[in-house]
Amino acid sequence: MTERFTGSFTQQEPIPEEGIAAALAVLRSGRLHRYNLAPGELGETALLEQDFAALVGAKYCLAVASGGYALATALRAVGIGPGDPVLTNAFTLAPVPGAIASLGARPILVGVTEALTIDLEDLAAKAGAARVLLLSHMRGHICDMDRLMALCDGAGITVIEDCAHTMGGSWRGVPSGRHGAIGCYSCQTYKHVNSGEGGLLVTDDAALAARAVLLSGSYMLYERHLAAPGPEAFAEARFETPNISGRMDNLRAAILRPQLRALPRQVARWNRRYRVLEEGLRDTPGLRLIARPADEGYVGSSFQVLLPGWEGDKVQALLTRCAARGVELKWFGAPEPVGFTSRYEHWHYAKAPPMPQSDRILAGLLDMRVPLTFSVEDCALIARILREEVQRVHNADAACAP
Repeated sequence: MTERFTGSFTQQEPIPEEGIAAALAVLRSGRLHRYNLAPGELGETALLEQDFAALVGAKYCLAVASGGYALATALRAVGIGPGDPVLTNAFTLAPVPGAIASLGARPILVGVTEALTIDLEDLAAKAGAARVLLLSHMRGHICDMDRLMALCDGAGITVIEDCAHTMGGSWRGVPSGRHGAIGCYSCQTYKHVNSGEGGLLVTDDAALAARAVLLSGSYMLYERHLAAPGPEAFAEARFETPNISGRMDNLRAAILRPQLRALPRQVARWNRRYRVLEEGLRDTPGLRLIARPADEGYVGSSFQVLLPGWEGDKVQALLTRCAARGVELKWFGAPEPVGFTSRYEHWHYAKAPPMPQSDRILAGLLDMRVPLTFSVEDCALIARILREEVQRVHNADAACAP
């Protein structure tokens, strides 16, 4: 009998009871705005910032309305404006080049390797073209950060890290987001902590932190932050920095704080499921797994495979067969953007010359969410289905070859 998966690839776990209780307390108080506090009250948003700064070892943290807002705020804080070139990954999701384009700045796209990380050779070739790199750790894959930072430091490039998929991850023990000048994180539903929407920004630079706080819409209430620099950092910046309101509210912060405390345990759960998928697909003819370096502390909240040399109609046949058996896969080689998935040639606001190496990789790249509502047994079943269908399509294609 043919096996079929009946779970949901979009169903997340419920918010922890502790978070629900904290959210109810905020709702009953009516003080949802982060600066609307009772005498002596610290506020859930300020406490979340303090919690996250401690978690990643940062001096300063700012909670904002979304991960995309965090990226745009970081770019503004380092001085990016209209017409400025900004290096970024060709393999990422649209909010990353979108954050650059939203400022009137100009994305300069850098290629991807078969490890699904930024191509450091291509980055080195383009290093003189911009003074800022918005680095996306796309789908949780972290490049050699020592080599990248040495390259960028030598070229005078400021690094902003997009850690939407790597909260809880690390490179050689250093938390993701702590190599560059600023680290940005997402709290959107499909990320590692869930408040529907939301974002976090961290830095050790007092001037950057002050500008980010003012940009987020602090008015002159910045002293109510627990993870921001002292008043001296705001002395001049408060007169020069525009208010582009994008604050996080106390309700979302209340939901997030218990999830942060549970993050190490959640990472271990994700990685167990990732390893089951990996083992179930190992040595499948026609399919290549993504190698994970020993120095990378990854979070297996999504899973990617490559189908080297597969033509588009063959990939589409595989997607259709897997979908009929309940396994939802995203394809980065599709001719049109679908749902959340697009690739660099779809972003007409980020024009780039042809990138044959990246095109070859993306043409055979499949991606799958791994929500924690999946059991280990679910992941083993998904791996069996994908393995069987890859073999069927691959063997049928080989049989038709002249």
